[in-house]
Amino acid sequence: MPIECRNINYKYPGAQFPVFNNLNCRVGEPGFHALFGQSGVGKSTFARMIAGQLNGFAGEIEIREPKKVFYSYNLERLPGWSGVGEHIEKVTPEANRKRIDEIIESFGLSACMGSGFSRLSLGQQNRVNLARYLLQDFDLLIMDESLANVDEATREQIIFKIKEMFPQKSFLYISHSVAEVSMFCMNIIVLRSFLKTPQTLTIKGQDDVRGRQIVKKDLEETMLEIVNAS
Repeated sequence: MPIECRNINYKYPGAQFPVFNNLNCRVGEPGFHALFGQSGVGKSTFARMIAGQLNGFAGEIEIREPKKVFYSYNLERLPGWSGVGEHIEKVTPEANRKRIDEIIESFGLSACMGSGFSRLSLGQQNRVNLARYLLQDFDLLIMDESLANVDEATREQIIFKIKEMFPQKSFLYISHSVAEVSMFCMNIIVLRSFLKTPQTLTIKGQDDVRGRQIVKKDLEETMLEIVNAS
């Protein structure tokens, strides 16, 4: 499901300078891709444009069929009064309900299913939110800090599980961890200041999967390349 972004220009209302200046990039084949950059460069803004949640920009975002794009973000809320298990069951399409137990167990959420959403920790809330998106019918899922407040070992387990379960789906992963995007993602789109040309650079990641041994030197070189690009 290729996504082509061409000559994107956008300025926040009331801002003096643009956040995007002739931005161009491409998100292509199935797998884990990353959107990385310093705070304030517009990662979430760009993600919301791709998801169709933000308009008013110049340029073109072309999403070829099929094009079911969802946007999951850190600290997204569910009704506090709703039981987590009840909500998950309610919003999951019938054909996908066979996946519920596997996802919930692998996300470490089995003990939370009878609790209200507001009673969960921030890390548990983020995992529940991500789980409910994974149970939908999607072609691209944007994960905007979706695993924030989750410990490193659990994040790794969840990413490996997603890769195993959805090898034909596309993911755009936004994280502030250069080590994480370097290790787990196929391509890293580095989003830079509007003063830099080009505003995006794409770097090949290590695309780690369970059971593969990543060479430390290769990982360090990828991390350095990303840091220098940003």
